[in-house]
Amino acid sequence: MTQLLYLKDCYMKEFEAKVTKAEGKLVVLDKTAFYPNSGGQMNDTGTLIFNKEIFNVINVKKQGDEIVHELDRECKGILEEGDIVKGKIDWQRRYRLMRSHTAAHIISEVIHKETGARITGNQLSLERIRIAFDLENFDRAKLQGYISKANEIVEKGMTIKTYFLEREEAFKNPGLFSLKGVLPPEVKELRIVEIEGFDIKACGGTHVANTKEVGRFEFIDAENKGKNNRRVYFRLND
Repeated sequence: MTQLLYLKDCYMKEFEAKVTKAEGKLVVLDKTAFYPNSGGQMNDTGTLIFNKEIFNVINVKKQGDEIVHELDRECKGILEEGDIVKGKIDWQRRYRLMRSHTAAHIISEVIHKETGARITGNQLSLERIRIAFDLENFDRAKLQGYISKANEIVEKGMTIKTYFLEREEAFKNPGLFSLKGVLPPEVKELRIVEIEGFDIKACGGTHVANTKEVGRFEFIDAENKGKNNRRVYFRLND
């Protein structure tokens, strides 16, 4: 099992960990700050360093209870089980995705409060953010208004905190789960992301510590993808 360091500290840029598996271009560590591609959020990239050898981490994915780091070259004969490596996160990329994930929570909650719609999917990239909703009526003017309200939340500088709740306790509050029709996996406790005074959701992604870090929302487009399926696209201005 890989310990997920980013769950408790999204701002961790460097860490040391022990190699538990090394085969070809794939490495598993006993703990990692690299976020895997999941929940609509793109994976982190960066480097793993052992002695004077530097490996670029080009992809990160979850396999069972392990996080697999894909390297840019073979590690055979260099990395072995038990070796201690230093990991460095590509911080510019990570921070952009942290801002995007928090932004997705903000706009999703704004739309939910205004319409009652739930998220049916999302995609967080470096260039833009896409949120899909189960929404009957499609009104571009209203969507523009939701973006404006999201910007008001950002400007309030609300504190964002993360903590853990026991599974049974978390399920007492169905509002913690934003994705329509999706239940969390069978785990003993759930990580909670709370934008104080505005929103609280179960989430395993990376987030900033204050809404002002998000930046300003800019509406890009919206489209109708079928019955009750609406997609909203926006970007963040630095």
